[in-house]
Amino acid sequence: MNVSVANPINTADTAPAWYLVHCKPRQDERAEENLLRQGYTCYRPQHSYERVVRSRRLIITESLFPGYLFIQLAAGANWAPLRSTRGVYRIVSFGGTPLRLDNSLIIHLQQRAAEAITPAFSAGDSVRIIQGGFAELDAVFISMDGEQRVILLLNMLNRQQKISMPLVSIIKN
Repeated sequence: MNVSVANPINTADTAPAWYLVHCKPRQDERAEENLLRQGYTCYRPQHSYERVVRSRRLIITESLFPGYLFIQLAAGANWAPLRSTRGVYRIVSFGGTPLRLDNSLIIHLQQRAAEAITPAFSAGDSVRIIQGGFAELDAVFISMDGEQRVILLLNMLNRQQKISMPLVSIIKN
């Protein structure tokens, strides 16, 4: 996708446009919360994925661009409160002038963020068994068997065998 940046702020144009806000380290969520509380329209793209942590499948949600968020402002809007908002470091600008982002960029990000969560393991994934009697063997992930177990396809003695084992005993190859 070709992402373009619109022209610099034109004082005659008062239509709302999107700008990029640089947040203080690890405070993008805090900045978004404070900006929303002040009545600004913000967008912080996030992505979710599934991860196995301590034998449990967890859904992790993180910022797609850590340290940044998008804010929609009219050219004639009061920008002064942004500088003193907790979590906000500055508006990203070039030559002292904040550049407007193309609306299609935000629309594209919103569509991508709405896509499904990526599972930790998908059918057909190559995995390695790290615990138990089959340790150090490669297998093929077939499916989950409840929350704590998996079903694998293991090649033994030139035959493929289905086995069930704990989720914590495998890692992705």
